[in-house]
Amino acid sequence: MVSSEREREYRERGFWRDDDTLARWLARHATERPQAPALVAGGERVAWAALAERVHRAAGALARRGIVAGDVVAVQLPNVAEFVVAYLAVTRLGGVFCTLHMPYRGAEVEALMRHSGARLAIVLPEAKPMFGGKGIAFGELDAGTDAFDGRQPAASEPFLLLYTSGTTAAPKGVLHPYRTMLGNARLGAAEHCLSESDRVLCAAPFSHLYGLYSLHCAWAVGACTVLLPAFKPEALAAAVEQHRPSALWTAPAHVAACLAAGLFERHDWSSLRLLIVSGSMAPPPLVRELAAKLPRCAVTQLWGMTELQAGLYTRPSDPPERSATSAGRPSPGTEVRLGPDGELQVRGPLLFSGYLANPEETARAFTDDGWFRSGDLAEQDGEYFTITGRSKDLINRGGVKFNPAEVEMLLDAHPKILQSALVPMPDPVLGERACAFVVLRNPGDALTLEELAAYLLGRNIAKNKLPERLVLVPEMPLTPTRKVIKGRLKLP
Repeated sequence: MVSSEREREYRERGFWRDDDTLARWLARHATERPQAPALVAGGERVAWAALAERVHRAAGALARRGIVAGDVVAVQLPNVAEFVVAYLAVTRLGGVFCTLHMPYRGAEVEALMRHSGARLAIVLPEAKPMFGGKGIAFGELDAGTDAFDGRQPAASEPFLLLYTSGTTAAPKGVLHPYRTMLGNARLGAAEHCLSESDRVLCAAPFSHLYGLYSLHCAWAVGACTVLLPAFKPEALAAAVEQHRPSALWTAPAHVAACLAAGLFERHDWSSLRLLIVSGSMAPPPLVRELAAKLPRCAVTQLWGMTELQAGLYTRPSDPPERSATSAGRPSPGTEVRLGPDGELQVRGPLLFSGYLANPEETARAFTDDGWFRSGDLAEQDGEYFTITGRSKDLINRGGVKFNPAEVEMLLDAHPKILQSALVPMPDPVLGERACAFVVLRNPGDALTLEELAAYLLGRNIAKNKLPERLVLVPEMPLTPTRKVIKGRLKLP
């Protein structure tokens, strides 16, 4: 919990404001610029007034289904207009919006629906059976006619519930009030030099906080959001050429794939004046190459987490080499320090208070004096920080992080496997891929990567968590307490 002294400081310094809610932001833009574009989705252009009307109808439909302030509503949708309307409608009611990543199926969906206490899930029509009686298609809401006209939620109330991983064993839910996320985005939009005349396109999914940050920044200033339902290199390049965004949120894996496919030569990217790279630390040569391809565009980097949104970033005015070699300077109001072991630790108005119904993980996440342990290792050069590695055992595949323990548990239950360890292996496009080191129960057995993938998919593991290389070893390097020393597992 934030002390009364810090809350007073955050208010006095403008980090938290009472009017920082999605409902108030939407109402302001619908009044001040009713016919200006709020969304561009394919051939559809949605003005602010029309968006507000759709949101109020959807909120009315949710209210008729019994959704009230404080209720959690899960959403599993791609980056489409329906996602945006659902987000704004759920929060207009004072509800808590909980995103589920698109690859999640079976075990992950069941665990997160149960842990979040979601009363409803808004999903694609074909996914409804996976959610039982709680799943509804967005079309069932958009058909509503009665607008909702209830009370406005307060900036101190929770509105967003995100999960840091899809683990079924111990989900880590991050519950944010409006003031942490929207204050951080309002101030961030100014730092990124965004205005109401901008068009913002995000290649990352909105189910992740990085993707939501693009919406929050756009909505802070009334900019137009250009929607890309799902990333494919050609689709991104075509959207940039057709819709002329001025700002692009992306990850190293996205731009690396576009560079490899020669799309910067075959398409017109000249509308861009800001490009933010985040999700994992971008290799300096990649940032330099992007800057060379886009000479009129500021290529910047950003570091953030589910627990705090945007903590560090380079600014458009920073020297290009800073963006190539660092994650940037702290966002407004954010305090950053390095712990004794070089771990990046954070404090400030952007920070969550603790994991939902998980006091053990909450206690581990904070130092005795109240700083959040990010798990990332960093080096400091003046105001700038460079991420150098991770202390937590996570695999970061294209900016999507997951805990390998869940996969290892399933692998260890395979009839042919005695012991397994999932470790990251470097990848020039995705940053990391998962490699499975395996000790067979019977050294004479045969085991293939395809067999492992089929086995895991049969147990409802998301595809992004599948090992993409298999290494058979006679034994694991172990500590005296029989824990695998993953640092000693080397690729042949």
